[in-house]
Amino acid sequence: MAPVGTSNVAPSGDLKNKIEERWGSVDEMKKKFNEAAATRFGSGWAWLTVDPKSGILDITSTPNQDNPLMEGLVDQVNIPILGLDVWEHAYYLKYQNRRPEYIQQWWNVVNWDKVVEGYENYASKGQAVPMNI
Repeated sequence: MAPVGTSNVAPSGDLKNKIEERWGSVDEMKKKFNEAAATRFGSGWAWLTVDPKSGILDITSTPNQDNPLMEGLVDQVNIPILGLDVWEHAYYLKYQNRRPEYIQQWWNVVNWDKVVEGYENYASKGQAVPMNI
């Protein structure tokens, strides 16, 4: 997440190009991501991921604490580059049961510089993104 007041509005570089190749636009990718987050039943996560073999971007969601790297628990192991926590504890105090509103507002704090860095330096090369970037 970006520090307050410093969020950039969209990805750049190769990641932006890959998003546009896959979904046509960043806005269309956001719609698909929002749908994955809003339709996750109960607790879980929505993810923007990279297939480590093909480099293809995808959007998925996982239940509870699961993530796209968990071999044996997910259909396709992918490298997450952006994740949204949709457990109620992430949004309930401010948004109560209005998960879609929380999801929409969340885009205002995405640190696209860090997402791009993780994509370009790691995920695009088939490597998991370290937690300390």
